[in-house]
Amino acid sequence: MSATELLAQRQTLRLCTAGSVDDGKSTFVGRLLHDTKSVLADQLASVERTSADRGFDGLDLSLLVDGLRAEREQGITIDVAYRYFATDKRTFILADTPGHVQYTRNTVTGMSTSQVVVLLVDARNGVVEQTVRHLNVAALLGVRTVILGVNKIDLVDYSEEIYNTIKAEFEAKAAELGIEDPHVVPISALKGDNVVERSAHMDFYTGPTVLELLESIPVTSGRALELDFRFNIQYVLREHATDYRAYAGRVNAGSVTVGDTVHAGGRSTTVTHIDTADGEQETAQAGDSVALRLADEIDLVRGELIAGANPPEHVREFVATVVGLTEKNISAGQAVKLRLGTSLVRARVVSVDKLIDIDSADGDVDYPDAFGLNDIAHVTIHTAQELPVEDYAARGAVGNFLLIDQASGSTLAAGLVGTRLR
Repeated sequence: MSATELLAQRQTLRLCTAGSVDDGKSTFVGRLLHDTKSVLADQLASVERTSADRGFDGLDLSLLVDGLRAEREQGITIDVAYRYFATDKRTFILADTPGHVQYTRNTVTGMSTSQVVVLLVDARNGVVEQTVRHLNVAALLGVRTVILGVNKIDLVDYSEEIYNTIKAEFEAKAAELGIEDPHVVPISALKGDNVVERSAHMDFYTGPTVLELLESIPVTSGRALELDFRFNIQYVLREHATDYRAYAGRVNAGSVTVGDTVHAGGRSTTVTHIDTADGEQETAQAGDSVALRLADEIDLVRGELIAGANPPEHVREFVATVVGLTEKNISAGQAVKLRLGTSLVRARVVSVDKLIDIDSADGDVDYPDAFGLNDIAHVTIHTAQELPVEDYAARGAVGNFLLIDQASGSTLAAGLVGTRLR
């Protein structure tokens, strides 16, 4: 196999960076891009000139992402900035989220599609409220791997004692929240210590660099393949001349093979064909867009679910955790539209049960009548018709939904069925 073919087969890892405003996140992202040689020559030349003009000793790598900051100052809203880089081992899609508290919704957006979160703290400050906030969001979204970069370690003389103190506090909090795969790396994004290249200043740390971790963590799709088969119908394909009928959509979870028994419309049937743009195939798995042909004629429409051996229960009321995405408050008793999978139905927020203070390490909560922008709340929802509802799993493979304003059609909140923080 040629080198070109090997490169084309590299896996892609999706990650998200998070941290407080002055924890050096821009410099960290710039360091990753620079040291993996993912910066174009003209970009690098521009950074060199600007760094020299500002009297900076060396390269100010934060300038590689400063354009986004300038855009925000001009009033342009940017939810999440995506960066792309690669090494010989794999490719990466990095979601760079804002550090400000008021952009919690953007952090949720970035983490929702990421397998790994790289969370930065300033070694001089250690674990702070924003660190706890981001850890809570990661836990809420089912992220199992969090890398804590103890940044600016050079400003505390590469202190082993400070590193160990921060490491112990972080690992305790991660364990409390159910983060299964925590890692702690002492770094200096400015100097380049332990980001891509190993540091010569910290003999006490013998673990991998941040990039080595990112290259070695197994790439998964949020364990979606481990779930039972789930397939939301997006479109019913009919061809009357040949009596062709198939159900087009995307496999959200699990896998299906020709001959498998599935459940749909309250009945069980068998998959007879799996059609794709490239012809028929024997098997489809999570992430595949296909059209299924079934052995029996069942009256199915867009929005309905074809499930595997353990179909979810159809209910009209459920509890969930929601994140406010708009400045318009959502109140108890409010009528909304709910999009679950490919279904869009009328619904009502029966109650706002709790408002979570995720800044607080002790889990204090309020009991309000409404929630709004960036709030994370526990709610009870009632729908106008029965839906196949099951708990959130595999970072959105199942159990995620949107609440939509009935009048404007704008998205009010994103929700996770059954998920609870504290």
